[in-house]
Amino acid sequence: MAEEYRFKPVGIIQSPYKEKFAVPRQPGLVTAAEASLILSGDCNREEILRGIEDFSHLWLTFVFHKVADQGWKPTVRPPRLGGNQRLGVFATRSPFRPNPIGLSVVKLEGVTKKGNQWQLELSGIDLVDGTPILDIKPYIPYADALPEAQGGFADSAPGTPIPVTFSNKAQAQIAENSQTYPSLQQLISQIISQQPQPAYQKAGAEPRRYGMALYDFNIEWINSGNDFHVINIEKVLK
Repeated sequence: MAEEYRFKPVGIIQSPYKEKFAVPRQPGLVTAAEASLILSGDCNREEILRGIEDFSHLWLTFVFHKVADQGWKPTVRPPRLGGNQRLGVFATRSPFRPNPIGLSVVKLEGVTKKGNQWQLELSGIDLVDGTPILDIKPYIPYADALPEAQGGFADSAPGTPIPVTFSNKAQAQIAENSQTYPSLQQLISQIISQQPQPAYQKAGAEPRRYGMALYDFNIEWINSGNDFHVINIEKVLK
């Protein structure tokens, strides 16, 4: 048996998530999150995608490239359990794995070609910008959706999302960028309502300020008690 395998990415993700913080903990939770999968090398060809548009969703096998150099842990603390209980890494979807490989189901919005570059347009993603994709497979509903399956500590969907409000300043900043980013407010709301902060810092606790990088923006919000309040959406000068 071979002790080591080498894989070359079939493409790279371009997504609004510029850092690991605020990326949804599961795919499909933030439906407004759109991305492009840019095919590379020998995979940048039309025939490799023949028939793919007949499927509404795809499985992506990817590399946790942001944490690959941090090693792995045999036990981890799942955020879903409040970060207070350790489970075996194979009983979780932690990125700190013996092999830093993940699996994500995404919605296929279309196939495009820009110049000589073929790419897949996706939504509902949970992948940080620059994520290497190792493989693409179609999602098959009759085989991949198993309603009788048991989900362990994550047997049910997350609870009711926390309301998100916007300051007058933030609303004006969104309006200024509405032509380039028409779904920006929806995307911000969906991300923040999933409570990306550490599990022990839930809404309703002591007020805290948070920030994230999204597209070309630095976004700030505060835990104001029963909701999250976006106070600033500052465009980063390049």
